[in-house]
Amino acid sequence: MGEVRVTVRLTNRLDEVLVRRGLLTPEEVRTCEVVALVDTGAVRTVLPPDVAARLGLGTFGHEVVEYADGRRERVTLTDPVAVELEGRNTAEEALVLGDEVLIGQTILEKLDLFVDCQGRRVIPNPAHPDHAVTKIRRAA
Repeated sequence: MGEVRVTVRLTNRLDEVLVRRGLLTPEEVRTCEVVALVDTGAVRTVLPPDVAARLGLGTFGHEVVEYADGRRERVTLTDPVAVELEGRNTAEEALVLGDEVLIGQTILEKLDLFVDCQGRRVIPNPAHPDHAVTKIRRAA
């Protein structure tokens, strides 16, 4: 079994909001395509500082992360970043650290994607091949 790497499009979500409000033109939206490591051991999305800066992402706080070796570190949390993968799109805050983009469990769940380790790729959930489905419990 090898690493699973995918090409993802990252976009500053607040730029998209400003376009909808008429305060930016679509050409001013900061976006980039990167090859990201799909890390099923990571919960959140991780962006290296240079990618966060290239996207012009603001920050609003910190979160404590725990590495596989048990070390803990307080890291910066970004404003929302849009993640487009396999034609599906969602947004979330990202952790700023390291030197490569990591796609964690939350993005995979939100986009309803499975990791095909043998094929070294991500695929849409076969039960929902045309669109993501979010599972929720019925409210009482």
